[in-house]
Amino acid sequence: MILSPNRSHFGGSCATARMSALATLRSQIERIETAEVVHHHDRVALGHGEVDRALKGGLARAAIHEVFCEGRQGAAATGFVTGLAGRVTVRKPLLWVRQDFSELETGALSMSGLAELGLDPRRVVMVRAADVESALRTSADALACDALGAVVLELWGETRQFDLVASRKLTLAAQSSGVTGLLLRMAAQPLPSTAETRWMLRAAHSPPGSAWSAWGAPRFDVELLRNRHGPCGRWIMEWKCDECQFNEPSAYPQPVAAAPADRPDPAVLQQRRAG
Repeated sequence: MILSPNRSHFGGSCATARMSALATLRSQIERIETAEVVHHHDRVALGHGEVDRALKGGLARAAIHEVFCEGRQGAAATGFVTGLAGRVTVRKPLLWVRQDFSELETGALSMSGLAELGLDPRRVVMVRAADVESALRTSADALACDALGAVVLELWGETRQFDLVASRKLTLAAQSSGVTGLLLRMAAQPLPSTAETRWMLRAAHSPPGSAWSAWGAPRFDVELLRNRHGPCGRWIMEWKCDECQFNEPSAYPQPVAAAPADRPDPAVLQQRRAG
């Protein structure tokens, strides 16, 4: 008789807590689902015409974007993420969070390599996390800081800790601060998430370099697997280091001299002779 009211009281408290948690969750989901209105006015063009059209004008800021690759394609995916980060950060700092195991598998990032891709190493802050939990906590805190331009979270392999709840936390933090999150997932399979876009990266053959260059412009075989507000597709994207943007693959990797203005076009002359 004495315990019965207590049971009722606790049961009522639990029900109230559940309703409150459910209302909060619904509110969070609504914020994520209506993010299109926010992102529509804050996109950065990547430079590749077809990709920008698929993205409705460019890569959305204040959102999470996932980049996946096989383990042996880590260098290509890192280069692609570096290019994306350079486009969205502008003059703000970039925080790059790396899991320790990722560095053991792929090696340390080269600051000179980042500079060659157009990303100023002086604006890059590197954070090494001991495990996945530490990397997720650090990234969530960083995404809430509006002084940053972007946050790169690099994880290696399948991780049970990065689930839909963790993805939602990162998305909400990015939306509230306006900071863009780039998730680099090596040797992992895509799972359900709240990411705005999801990409699969592979290396593509670079064009022949010029006489004064050891290699040509970096090229990426890019597949857009998920696009919340547009179509998906697959393209070859070439990174222009001088312009710091992506572009369609150039048909002529070597510079071509313009035809002299005081001489007739050889093709026109040939057509006249044939006629």
